[in-house]
Amino acid sequence: MRPTIEFLDERTLERILSEAIDILCKIGVEIHNKPVLEMLADHGADIRLDNYRATFTEDIINKALTLAPSSFKLYDSLGNEAVDLSEENVNFTPGSAAINVLDYESDKIRKPTTADYIRYAKLMTRLDHIASQSTAFIPADVEAKISDSYRLFLSLLYCRKPVVTGAFTIEAFEIMKNLQLAVRGSEKELKAKPLTIFSCCPTSPVKWSDVTSQNVVDCARYGIPVEYIAMPLAGFMSPVTLIGTLVQHTAETLSGLAISQLTNPGTSVLYGGSPAIFDVRYETTPMGAIETQMLDCAYNEIGKYLDLPTQAYIGLSDAKLLDAQAGLETGIGATLAALSGINNISGPGMLDFESCISLEKLVLDNQICGMTKRLIKGMEPKEDFPMIERMEELLHEQHLLISDHTMKYLNEEHFMPSQTIDRANRARYEEEGGLTLKQRAHKEAEEYLAEYEKPGLSEDVVKELIRLMEEEAKKYGMDKLPDREE
Repeated sequence: MRPTIEFLDERTLERILSEAIDILCKIGVEIHNKPVLEMLADHGADIRLDNYRATFTEDIINKALTLAPSSFKLYDSLGNEAVDLSEENVNFTPGSAAINVLDYESDKIRKPTTADYIRYAKLMTRLDHIASQSTAFIPADVEAKISDSYRLFLSLLYCRKPVVTGAFTIEAFEIMKNLQLAVRGSEKELKAKPLTIFSCCPTSPVKWSDVTSQNVVDCARYGIPVEYIAMPLAGFMSPVTLIGTLVQHTAETLSGLAISQLTNPGTSVLYGGSPAIFDVRYETTPMGAIETQMLDCAYNEIGKYLDLPTQAYIGLSDAKLLDAQAGLETGIGATLAALSGINNISGPGMLDFESCISLEKLVLDNQICGMTKRLIKGMEPKEDFPMIERMEELLHEQHLLISDHTMKYLNEEHFMPSQTIDRANRARYEEEGGLTLKQRAHKEAEEYLAEYEKPGLSEDVVKELIRLMEEEAKKYGMDKLPDREE
């Protein structure tokens, strides 16, 4: 039996939906994109161009919900199926867009470089419990205007896993789309085998900027899946109550769903988000707060009720170091997310309100992901009934270490974590150097990096990726890209 957890009863869930639809149909949504407003008008929305407001109809929302697919899959750069976003399948991906990296030697944050990103992408090839990579942090050694496309470029060059990404400008979409076409070969193949998910973020309360709404439209036109990342802050930019914040989150997400489906019916989407409570004591948005995690799990239930695949930023920490807080917040979040059946869980590797990544934490979180995936497999009998034969063997042999039953089911029943998780007795622990958690995670990361193998892209594809990126860099005054050690 698979263990599960729920936060909303059906009556409350339906009332949340009803209230959200009421907001969209009576107050509406602010959209700073004239073509999007005109498209909504064509489908019956009441549009006011003077204040960029669209008031929806229930027909628009119901049509969008009918058109949106209930699942989709992602494929790696070689075209192999990598991520199944359907039903209760659980997948992990690192958090996104950190501006700092936690330096292993100094335990201080610093600005990341291209070299840091390459280490990250190479490491991702070996983290078996994290199904996709993300454009996790922003290298500071390139022009800011190419930072979105440059991260995607490096990810595609060094790791074959699909990528969760996004664009902070309208202009960046074209090169990011072309990088994917270079890998897939054609628009038809890219639509057939999606390589990325783009994060598209409304602004609370109930607003889409020109950039984010255009990203939604552009992705829909090219069949690139999107995840809607509404970010209401309970007690600041949304009601202080968790239910009230869920209503607002639902309205903001449904507005994005409508834009996608009316642009291109059947566009693949994730019902996602990154809501949080607002801690008035410190004026922060704690991603590791239990209430933030409850919001994530609850809106996942709403997405599932609407028959949509889901995403959440959960399973990360607000700690500043790889310490006990980092472990407890990440572990609780990842466990709740897995029990809730969130399809794409974004968070591993992240610290400090998602502004910092630690490669050592990423290695640790890979083990947390493995543990939670074992948890949701649950328990079932495996030649355990009747038990009498097993007990007779145990009494006769005085152990079951090498019994046929043990050999058959050991690796299936018991999750075996890597060296980062210390399970040795104290004598062996001391004999092997008495390493701290951080030291063990770093050692594992260095071993993986030493064993790195290229993703297997053809030489022609690699050359085309480099050509596209170099041309984009020159548009913004960069004569050459940072050196990349091969």
